[in-house]
Amino acid sequence: MEKPLLPRESGQFVAERSRDVFIRDAGVQKVAEMLYNLRRSDALTASGWKALNWVFVVDTMNFSFWPDNEAQQCEVTYKSTTYTGYMTLCAAITRAMEEGVPITDPKYFSQMSVEELGKVLRSDNETAMPMVQERHQVLTEGGRVLLEHGGSFRSFISQAGNDAQKMVELIVEKIPSYRDEATYEGKKISFNKRAQILVADFWAVMEARGEGYIINMDCLTMFADYRVPQALVYLGVLQYSDALMEALKNGELLPSGDRREVEIRGCSIWSVELIKQRLHKMVQETDGYVCNINSAIIDFYLWPFAKQHHKEMAHIPIHHTRCIYY
Repeated sequence: MEKPLLPRESGQFVAERSRDVFIRDAGVQKVAEMLYNLRRSDALTASGWKALNWVFVVDTMNFSFWPDNEAQQCEVTYKSTTYTGYMTLCAAITRAMEEGVPITDPKYFSQMSVEELGKVLRSDNETAMPMVQERHQVLTEGGRVLLEHGGSFRSFISQAGNDAQKMVELIVEKIPSYRDEATYEGKKISFNKRAQILVADFWAVMEARGEGYIINMDCLTMFADYRVPQALVYLGVLQYSDALMEALKNGELLPSGDRREVEIRGCSIWSVELIKQRLHKMVQETDGYVCNINSAIIDFYLWPFAKQHHKEMAHIPIHHTRCIYY
């Protein structure tokens, strides 16, 4: 069986053939300069947080938070702050832990019922979190895999040594729901968004604890979702064709694997690689040292940027694809 291209090579392959999504050099330069000016700030660090099994539970269910109707969003309030989107999941898992639900124990979440998970993920209002059945399926599957490999995420991931590339390969091989692949122009490609985030979050936790050095972090790309591409369009890095922009503005759903959906994700990956290359060149030429800001850190900056500027970016539609991959 043909192995799919790795995410970085997939991004380049798609970007070189894309018909509806284009990378603009001026935008690449602009974002590289933005990041250059932030190169010594906390904005460009991997901030570590939470326990590893918490990270596994959240990253396993980290997909498809956009509402069918913008006016009706799933909301979760935790410690008097109300969250929407991805943060509803984080808040719901933390709330469940405080309520005494052993939600981060694979022995529990590998065999919890859909009803039990529904209670954990309950919304404050009538709008439930999307895809609870699918979240249940991937979480119980992930829990069973952890139980087969020592009973924790730490013991599972330790099989890959301290190599980020091997970690991604292990996750994708052993846990089917993390296998984020497509076919484009007859070529098998991969984006592996959640597997890469899981490795990046593991790295962030280890950095925060001052434990262990993880090699090959530069193999990770940005995490191709629906929020960061919107920011890349807003910043002038990506440009959509008129036909694609019109389809998105009309609310057309793009099926997972649709050519246009693959082009949005692939060009997002490759554009961030180009931004990273440009940033490294600027740091080397201007400051005289080797820059260690990788694509994961650039994504860690762009995703909150998109959330903070969501009002200014409201005229740029996000692409809607209901799937378990992002």
